[in-house]
Amino acid sequence: MNFYSFSGTVTSISDFMISSNDYEGCYKIMGVDDIKGRTVNFVISPTTYFIKQEMVLVGDSITGYYDGDAPVPLIYPPQYRALIVVKNSNVRNVKVDYFDCDLVSSDGKLKLNISSNTKITLTNGQDFSKNPAKRNLIVIYGASTRSIPAQTTPSEIIVWCSM
Repeated sequence: MNFYSFSGTVTSISDFMISSNDYEGCYKIMGVDDIKGRTVNFVISPTTYFIKQEMVLVGDSITGYYDGDAPVPLIYPPQYRALIVVKNSNVRNVKVDYFDCDLVSSDGKLKLNISSNTKITLTNGQDFSKNPAKRNLIVIYGASTRSIPAQTTPSEIIVWCSM
């Protein structure tokens, strides 16, 4: 899976209708504008993962992650199925990416140094007991070095086990 992202301010949140009334109210569409004036609509499903289950409201700054390889309708504004939504914060950083056997992100910009204090879980909150290397990860961290790649000891790693 190739994670792509779009960051901006939430401008609207409304119900999104799908084919069956059984799911009425379960899906949302979230409009997001970036600082360059570009707009994206994210489809939010019951399986969309929100970091810390934070409530997102109109006016919040977010980053939405989606599968860059998934088909999308050719409409404007672009509409993507949000896999992960992060409410942006000044006190934490979040990186969503594939990390190799050395725990370096696929873009080569971040290397993880795991400590005994690093909490490693699955998206359902349960402990992950294996090595998180060679997996898609959601990494929550504070400071990082200015080296290339930047290095950090994350406070939390969420393993994204998707089929």
